[in-house]
Parts: sequence; C-alpha cells; structure tokens
Amino acid sequence: MIRLLRNALLSLLLLLAVLWLLADHLGWQPSPREPVAVACHGASPPLLPGQALKVMTWNVQYLAGKRYVFWYDQGRGSDTRPSAEDLAFNLDEVSRVIRAEQPDIVLLQELDKGAKATGYQDQLALLRERLADLYPCAVQAYDWKADFVPDWHIAGNVGRTLATLSRYPIAKAERLQLPSAASNALNRLLEPQPALLVSYLPVQDGGRLAVLNTQLSPYRPGSDLQQRQVAHLAKVLDRLEGQGTPWLIGGDFNLLPLGQYRRLPPAQRGNYPADSDLHLLWDKYPMIPSNAEASGADRSAWLTHYPNDPAASGPDRTLDYLLHSPRLQRLQAQVLQQDTLQISDHLPLVARLQLPPHRRD
Repeated sequence: MIRLLRNALLSLLLLLAVLWLLADHLGWQPSPREPVAVACHGASPPLLPGQALKVMTWNVQYLAGKRYVFWYDQGRGSDTRPSAEDLAFNLDEVSRVIRAEQPDIVLLQELDKGAKATGYQDQLALLRERLADLYPCAVQAYDWKADFVPDWHIAGNVGRTLATLSRYPIAKAERLQLPSAASNALNRLLEPQPALLVSYLPVQDGGRLAVLNTQLSPYRPGSDLQQRQVAHLAKVLDRLEGQGTPWLIGGDFNLLPLGQYRRLPPAQRGNYPADSDLHLLWDKYPMIPSNAEASGADRSAWLTHYPNDPAASGPDRTLDYLLHSPRLQRLQAQVLQQDTLQISDHLPLVARLQLPPHRRD
C-alpha cells in the first residue's frame, strides 16, 4: 500500500513537472499593451459632436443559458459544459435582445473562441452573422487563452474573450493587460488574464471617443488583486481624462455598489469585500447605476446578476456597470430585466449618453 501511494505521488510530481515545462508553450503570455485587429465591412459615418449614443454592456456567459449550475458557480454544481442545443438557442436569444434594443455600441464579456467547452465556436463570428446589418465594425481580445488547461473540469482548450460591436467606425483598438493572478508559467494555464479592450471611435470634429470593455477578476479573501485591477483601471481613465479624450467603460466588475454587501445573505458575503474597491472609480466619475440607484428604494430595478444557484429565485445583486467621463451627459439608463432572465447569469445594462458638443483642445 505504501509503495502504491509512493508511486502515485511520484507520478503526480512527474505530471506537474511536465506541465510546468510545457506551460510556456501551452499557455499564453500577453503583452502589457498590444494592438487589436479591427474588423469592419462597408463604410459608415463617424460620430457627430453632441450626438446621443446608446450603449449596452452584457456578460453573456458564453451563451450557456440558465439551465446549469457549473462547477465554479455560487451554487457549486457539477455541470462542466452546455449542450449544443442550448448554445444555439442562446445565440438566437442574445441576437434577439440586441436587435430589439439596437444600441450603437455593444460591449460583451465572456464570449468563447476556440474553447473545448463550447465546441470550439467563434461566438463573435456567429453573432456578427446575425447582426451584420447593424454593426459593421467589431473588435475582440482574449482575457483567457490556453491550448490545454489541466483542471479536470476543463481538460482542454480555453478561449474567452471581450468583444465590442459598433455601428460607427473604429479607427484603432488595443488590449491593455490588467494585474493578474497568473504569477508563473503554470498558473497561466489555470488563470484568466483580465484586460481592457479599448476602441477609439473617430468624431467628425477631429476628436475621438475611447470605449473600454472589461471583466475584472472575482474577489478572493486575502488577495488584493481586485484592488490592484481597479487602481490600474483608474490610472487609464485618469490619463484619458487628462488628455481631454471623452470615454466610457462598461463591463462585469465583480464588485458590489455601496450598501449591497449587507443585503446579501451572510453565506454569500465572502464572495465580496465589505468595502467595495469601486470607490476608486465612483469617487471621481459618474457610474451607472449610481450608488443611490443601486441601493435605494428602487434597487431591484438595477440588479444585474442572477446567480447559477438553486437557492436564487432571481437577480439579487449588481455587478455590471457603465462609467463615463464627466464630458458625457447621461440621458437615460436601465437594466433589461424583461425576457432576459434565462439567457445568462447577467442581465444587459443599457444607457443613452450625449457626447460633448465640440472638441476641447
């Protein structure tokens, strides 16, 4: 028995050593800043100074839908992948919602590209086929990519992306690396590489609008990773603001607004810090929903997360936000909670923002 245990331990150590040696080949080593290819078809006019712009941000959970409780979910289920039928159904559902709302810019998180769990689909390409008449331009950047992830729940390729669709031209785009938990080659196989996908849309007066798309890492007790990511993001936004470049950012921040922490059941509070690091952003920049909205009398209208958990009967927290430069003016905003509850574990957030009336040199 002792010999069997010793042999098993040696085999495990050997496997880990092999994975370590292969990690640099199988893993992905993103640069701190790198250009992103812009895919556009046809010609469309640039943004106009002072025009209203409708923006949607939505974590679409790689089109898996709500019929699963995955191994990493709050509900700690045993599901590892959605069926082909559910992927097809939710592709149509996401397309339906976007087409019904027709936002000018769509910020999507958790789209798969070449991932084993979703049949190696290119989900952005599938969406663009259905929405080609609305969005001539798109950009995409990985925030998790590996040829093989040794976790037995995955045991194969991972390709998770951020994607931005635009009705207006995108002059250029870039991927900015955020602080990551992947501190060594082996961790790069197991951990996402959170990033900012930044798109620059030209404005007719010679200026440009910076559109940022992101998904921050989940909170881990004892780790300052989220705080470092928000601090890094704040520096990027401060730099844009200091340059006089109007900007907006949307995404899944995995952080609660002021006041929601104590409204969660005690068993769920360990998933979030008691003091939200989002204050590094809301202290300086307008946030949608605002803290007053997300924790006020009508807070239920601003809930964006519906956990994959049998104990959850509906959306119960806000994790998704749009923030924008003070140069932009908020006109209208809402979370789409009708006919969207079964598409993803997140709900789409939509806002109308007005661009500055003229360029400030």
